[in-house]
Amino acid sequence: MIIEHRTYTLPHGTMEAYLKRYEEHALPLQLKHLGRLLGFFVTEIGTLNQVVHLWAYDNLADREARRAALEADPGWTAFKRINAGSFVAQEVKILRATAFSPRLA
Repeated sequence: MIIEHRTYTLPHGTMEAYLKRYEEHALPLQLKHLGRLLGFFVTEIGTLNQVVHLWAYDNLADREARRAALEADPGWTAFKRINAGSFVAQEVKILRATAFSPRLA
């Protein structure tokens, strides 16, 4: 299993509107296509105005297939259009568990 760790930095004062837009439009589509959301967080200490989400995949091929299905969904195209310009920065990491890491369900 791999974990995709996504961090988005938003302009100050836009978090509430973004979270509402994301929950209403993007989350249902991502749950349909991507599946295993491990968590969705906002920063409290450290670099502020960030959202972090973690998604689990069987492997990189599984991630690629699921993300391709999401990209092909017209609803996702519509969300990307209304969400354009929402981020100051984006960072995506792929994490692989060590042999001694607790396993996630």
